[in-house]
Amino acid sequence: MNKHLFAAIFSASTFISTGVMAADVDFPHLETTGMGEVIAKPDMAVFSVQVSETRKTAKEAKEVVDNAIAAFNGRLKNEGVARTDIESSNISLRPEYRYKRDQEPKLIGYQASRQVTVTVRDLNKLNNYLDGALGDGINNINNIQLKVSNEPKFIELARQAAILDAKEKAQSLAKGFDEKVDGVWKITYRSSQPRPMLMRSMLLGAAADVESSYQDDKIIIRDQVDVVFRLED
Repeated sequence: MNKHLFAAIFSASTFISTGVMAADVDFPHLETTGMGEVIAKPDMAVFSVQVSETRKTAKEAKEVVDNAIAAFNGRLKNEGVARTDIESSNISLRPEYRYKRDQEPKLIGYQASRQVTVTVRDLNKLNNYLDGALGDGINNINNIQLKVSNEPKFIELARQAAILDAKEKAQSLAKGFDEKVDGVWKITYRSSQPRPMLMRSMLLGAAADVESSYQDDKIIIRDQVDVVFRLED
């Protein structure tokens, strides 16, 4: 078979990403996309809590919120959470109005709110932190992200799996057409960031159900590589 004709047919019948197809290759070749996937069990988490209060004056609202955040942060530190794993936002203040038809808006008070984001290095302690927040005056959990502490290790495993997948596809396809692979001409790496396991927002009263919902969760880490292989003349 004419090698140039073979290359054109082969490229059209193989799954190719846009980046690889853009390559101007004038020699016999084939193109593959390698996919790698690794499943990891989460061993840490990042969660955010928020306290929002409305009072008649901005000062009163701010004091209530600041006290709740101070109590929450203090308890976390006493339980061994590092200061660098606790990130508190600045306070947000806004006026609250009551609106009635054909009347001017009436100021009824001020709402203050602050948020704290906590990194939990020991997943077994997550439920304790969430349960304890109730007594500190926290009234909402925005989200919980389950993660893995040794993330780079799993990314590398997924990458190597993607590379192996690309090679195996190339060897299989070349063999099927009675051809032989003669090295790599181009590699295009499609970096893929692991997505943490997101748990739905919840009121703090539902925190008791958190533990059962994360025990069996798994994080899927994927990677991808596009490769152009040269075929023997």
